[in-house]
Amino acid sequence: MISEHVVIPAGELRERFSRSSGPGGQGVNTADSRVELSYDVERSQALPEPLRQRALAQLANRLVDGVLTIAASEHRAQLANREAARARLAALLRTAIAPPPPARRPTRISKGAQARRLESKRHRSAIKQNRRSGYSD
Repeated sequence: MISEHVVIPAGELRERFSRSSGPGGQGVNTADSRVELSYDVERSQALPEPLRQRALAQLANRLVDGVLTIAASEHRAQLANREAARARLAALLRTAIAPPPPARRPTRISKGAQARRLESKRHRSAIKQNRRSGYSD
């Protein structure tokens, strides 16, 4: 589940399993615990068109032919890696389809703050000028 309105059916997800690197004890050579979860964003029926376009634009550098692939191998158990991959996919899609933040309203610095800033600059300048050798006013 991505949001309350968007749910990706399990039929649109593809899982591939392979041997994971790293610790695993005796089962490391036989257990296919690494999970590659693939989701075809471009051809998905679960995403409405505006959300699909936003996701394609946001994830453009992570997509290969419109397919988003996530690999999870941090756990020793295949089931834990499957859950981790699905959670990562959901988080990635949630941020990708989120609406852009509102535009920043430009603000102006107050005249008092600007005057204080310039006065402190003049003060620092005077201090540094007084440190110079051979300076006389």
